[in-house]
Amino acid sequence: MKPQVTTYQLVRPWNGSIAGLITAILVAMALAFAQAVPANARVAPDSFADLADRISPSVVNITTTTTIAAPTEGGPIVPEGSPFEDFFREFGNPNAPRGPRRSNALGSGFVISEDGYIVTNNHVIDGADEVTIEFFSGKTLVADVVGTDPKTDIALLKVESPEPLPYVSFGDSDLARVGDWVMAMGNPLGQGFSVSAGIVSARNRELSGTYDDFIQTDAAINRGNSGGPLFNMDGEVIGVNTAILSPNGGSIGIGFSMASNVVSKVVDQLREFGETRRGWLGVRIQDVTPDVAEAMGLEAAKGALVTDVPEGPAQDGGVLAGDVITTFDGVEIDDTRDLVRRVADADVGAAVRIVVLRDGESKTLLITLGRREVAEGEAIPATVQSDEPVEKDMLGMTLGVLSEEQREQMNLDAGTDGLVITDIDQTSEAYGKGLRAGDVITEAGQQKVASIADFEARIDEAKEAGRKSLLLLIRRDGDPRFVALSVE
Repeated sequence: MKPQVTTYQLVRPWNGSIAGLITAILVAMALAFAQAVPANARVAPDSFADLADRISPSVVNITTTTTIAAPTEGGPIVPEGSPFEDFFREFGNPNAPRGPRRSNALGSGFVISEDGYIVTNNHVIDGADEVTIEFFSGKTLVADVVGTDPKTDIALLKVESPEPLPYVSFGDSDLARVGDWVMAMGNPLGQGFSVSAGIVSARNRELSGTYDDFIQTDAAINRGNSGGPLFNMDGEVIGVNTAILSPNGGSIGIGFSMASNVVSKVVDQLREFGETRRGWLGVRIQDVTPDVAEAMGLEAAKGALVTDVPEGPAQDGGVLAGDVITTFDGVEIDDTRDLVRRVADADVGAAVRIVVLRDGESKTLLITLGRREVAEGEAIPATVQSDEPVEKDMLGMTLGVLSEEQREQMNLDAGTDGLVITDIDQTSEAYGKGLRAGDVITEAGQQKVASIADFEARIDEAKEAGRKSLLLLIRRDGDPRFVALSVE
């Protein structure tokens, strides 16, 4: 290790004069301040010009052309008997389009390889008949769509160029910190090759997608910026500009870029297969809330609670409804979102170990992952609401035993038992937590219930164990979920 130089040794001692005293104090303060500033602290750049010059050739404008069929109906509505009725019947609407028309849209993108692979947003090119790429030099080329991923709104394009194209590389988005400088570049409002700068405002934002991992930035992003790159100060792409949050459609300093660590994995698969191939565990899950954790006797509200295990890898590997998945492939799981992303990133066909909590004990299971895209094509049985007679009121719900007729109506397996909620008090805790008439309770306290007596016994057991709540497994429209209700 290189020894640190003690700069205070270079300061001359005070010579007794007032001027010398002031000088000594000022020098000491300056040295103290310099030593207090971390060596890796980064200050605001004087200019973004050098960075913009370096990366501009790799950023592209995208124009799409779509054919829109001529309307088969419509036009002005003329009251029957009107003197204009015969006129419009004979001549029609002179301003209406006579046939199919062409529609253009604009977006942005960036080149990731010298042989012409280009990344943009799926919504930029979705449904387009032709995609044209305009480069910074003014050259234009027609692009082919290699593959798309609507779940992350990413598309991969390819152009054929006689000479190598300038390109940029993906950076590690996990290294981006809130407050770091970033620069966006693209084609906002059709203006072309426009640069905006700002900082990372937030990390790990989720909008509406299963695999969302957005970087929030105040660098100006507007319509037309979609698909453009978000750069760090090293000229690496750490995000793809995708969405804005705005009451008026314009930039108000809240823009979202899909993190590069998500995008790069999608792009690699699109490039190799022309489609995504995500891992699939085969469980339905929900977050472990504090009341659910208390009802299950867990120390912390952490992990992913398994609500159902249909046929698939998890069932084959021994996972059961009610298990809490705490570790996947050696990594601790915080919540359902964390688990979904880690499973999706895993290789199809990979054998991974998961750790589950079951009846207060940890169990390690070996699961061979399937492919999510194949599994998502399977149908999920639906349920219907029940109008069966009331049997008993408990915990704010009117419960009846699941009949054979109801079981058939709900497409449940012949051996499925449970209680049907036929009515519910809208002021009750159960209603406040989302339970509704027609829901079926199949488990209480992680034990099956087939009768009112079973349900009452589970309530008594929870009270005797000193628990404040009872964990219920609810099924609605083919989707199971756990809900904890107070028993006090």
